[in-house]
Amino acid sequence: MSTATAPPFGVEEEFLVVDPVTRSVTPQADTVVRAARARLGAGVSGEITKLHVETRTEPTTSVTELLAQLTEARRVVAGCAENAGLRLVATGTPVLPGPVPPPVTEGPRQDRGTATFRGLHDELAICALHVHVELPDRERALLISNHLRGHLPLLLALTANSPYWDGRDSGYASWRTMIWPRWPVAGPPPTFTSLAHYEQIVETLLTAGATVDTGTIFWDIRPSVQHPTLEIRVADVPVTAPESALYAALVRAMVVRAAEAVDRGEEAADIPAELLRVAYWRAARDGLEGDVLDLRTGRPAPTRDVVADLVRSLLPVLRDHGDDKLVLAELDRLLDAGSGAARQRAAVARRGRLTDAVDYLIEATALGAVAPTPNESTFT
Repeated sequence: MSTATAPPFGVEEEFLVVDPVTRSVTPQADTVVRAARARLGAGVSGEITKLHVETRTEPTTSVTELLAQLTEARRVVAGCAENAGLRLVATGTPVLPGPVPPPVTEGPRQDRGTATFRGLHDELAICALHVHVELPDRERALLISNHLRGHLPLLLALTANSPYWDGRDSGYASWRTMIWPRWPVAGPPPTFTSLAHYEQIVETLLTAGATVDTGTIFWDIRPSVQHPTLEIRVADVPVTAPESALYAALVRAMVVRAAEAVDRGEEAADIPAELLRVAYWRAARDGLEGDVLDLRTGRPAPTRDVVADLVRSLLPVLRDHGDDKLVLAELDRLLDAGSGAARQRAAVARRGRLTDAVDYLIEATALGAVAPTPNESTFT
């Protein structure tokens, strides 16, 4: 496959708005979104709460172009936030306590969500990264998703960036991952035999009142409701744009490899739900710096080694897409700097102040290049 035939892909990134004095989240996302729309148009919007700003790239086949879009969007929204006396941070969860419940945006759909999910909305101050890979054949997309299920814990560990919650260290690298599966339709998807099977399950969920509409099917892989894509939703939002581009390139390569397996008629590995649940927990707890459960052997293995093995196995696809140089360079930087969770903790460790983690995130989120190490922060 050449770069000309690589499937188009795109990324959605979610951010939290914070007060630069208190460093706590603040419900002023509308101010940032209104200002940013002049430059980003439909590429920026609010989200379910008034704490969130979301950016979206245009579909592209080039990871270099994807990174350029991500970088520009971050510069714009961060600049608009600063002009309004606010700041933006890329973290899966807020470092410091914020309003509980977070104020939800107004509208009939949001009202139905609040009536349905109730206290679950109390912990909606979470941010993810969503990667879309073009797959217009929904049945084929679902069969591909079966092959990706076993890789979700590793993707989670690779992007773990939410160690803090309510002003304390959760002990996890991705506390967002422990919050999100409390929703009735979230976490890893089932294995699907066909599009008809998928639609039957979705109809049952709707009838049971477990979801507001098809847009609140929150599985970590799903056929997009609005686009002809397969959407992979397992990741915490990374600290920097290059990390998001790295992750997106790996996801696209995994989708292409899985598509080749589907086209050969290969069945996906049968992974028991209870084992996948344990693998999620281990990945969320330990992140990039710890171990991930190897679902082939049932034994823990160093996450960095498993990531390296994955990238080596994907190199032929990455080269075909023209993604290999960026992926290898950014992966080296990530492994050297540590995960987002580790960098947040390193920022706090210098002086024991949680506000230093927020200051690090403010600076690193807006940069279009490699994030500074925490002890290089210019904030005091």
